[in-house]
Amino acid sequence: MTTPAVPPATSPELPALLPGMLRVDPDDADPARRGRVRRSVRDWIVDTLCFVVAILIGLMTYDSAMQNDPPELVQLIDLIVGALACVSLWWRRRWPVQLAVVVALLAVGVSSAAGAGIVMLFTVAVHRRWPIAAAVAAVNLGTALAFYGVYPDPVLAFRWIVLLSASVVAAVTLWGMLVRSRRQLVLSLRERAHQAEAEAALRVERARHLERERIAREMHDVLAHRISLLSVHAGALEYRPDAPRADVANAAGVIRASAHQALQDLREIIGVLRAPSSDDDPDRPQPMLAQLPALVEESRQAGMRVSVVDELTGDDGAEPPPAVARCAYRVVQEALTNVRKHARGTGVCVTLTGGPGGGLAVEVRNRMPVGSAGRATPPEIPGTGTGLIGLAERVGLAGGMLEHGITRDGDFRVHAWLPWPA
Repeated sequence: MTTPAVPPATSPELPALLPGMLRVDPDDADPARRGRVRRSVRDWIVDTLCFVVAILIGLMTYDSAMQNDPPELVQLIDLIVGALACVSLWWRRRWPVQLAVVVALLAVGVSSAAGAGIVMLFTVAVHRRWPIAAAVAAVNLGTALAFYGVYPDPVLAFRWIVLLSASVVAAVTLWGMLVRSRRQLVLSLRERAHQAEAEAALRVERARHLERERIAREMHDVLAHRISLLSVHAGALEYRPDAPRADVANAAGVIRASAHQALQDLREIIGVLRAPSSDDDPDRPQPMLAQLPALVEESRQAGMRVSVVDELTGDDGAEPPPAVARCAYRVVQEALTNVRKHARGTGVCVTLTGGPGGGLAVEVRNRMPVGSAGRATPPEIPGTGTGLIGLAERVGLAGGMLEHGITRDGDFRVHAWLPWPA
């Protein structure tokens, strides 16, 4: 019985980092970071509003600066350059820092570019980390003070100009950083939601694999034993077609009873697998060591020579824990089934030793059949070759150890040690 592969703990759908250690950066959503992407409806609305706001702020600043009556050529150039600065807002997501620095430098002598500079500063604060935003804010503050050096305000003193400029730059920068923080939070929550969904899908897939493993284990442990008995009795009828009628009827009755029992076992297994798994469920159709004599008797009726050596110590009636008893029974059942498949006609010795506090040891030994060339004969009953692998898993889950192999004497030995608390 093979163990289904458990899906890995990670998946391409999962983020590369563990929960609580997510590093979500809105920069990854920028077109400059992802390549060219089409604007959404929301992007068009936001860009249009930013363009309108930049024009309005630029015209207000232009009107204030033109109170100094500069030459008409300067006024015309101011309007043209300011319009170009506002138009450049449509590419601010692709080159936010570069455009913000260029527009800030232009704003020293171009009053109508002030609105575009504020929008550019806000964009940098939203899409870039705080050191870059702080550097661009410092550039904007310096250019704003330089602008008032070129176009002095006739009403406000310079110290109030400095305070007003610093307040506007700080407010725009902090507003953009607040928007950035909110986007980080939203992206983090979305990332965690995707991770939770992917982990839930992995848990469901793992549960399916474990359920398949349970089904495979139960099918193998119960049905393989019954079917091997059917094969032995059917083989006897095939090799002895001239047997007395009473023997044929007896063998046919055994086959019918075994088939009926196999169907009953299958029905019980399916019923158990549909119910929640619990090792403490008394209704589970799991045999204990008390059913071991019946198992041995079935094998003897199939023509096997089975001897049992019971050397269990302890008080009379002392039984190992249910999980240990079931596991010991399955060890003997699997070993006898393998003998019928691979070594029919050889004698089998089942030995039980141990007691409370010392553990339970189960050993099944049989002679390996050899052909004329000194090699092992092929099995008469086909098998998957994975029964001992599944048995090792069962013993390991019970806290024990399983060994199997050919001894120096030419016997095949299956030895299991299981814990038996005092």
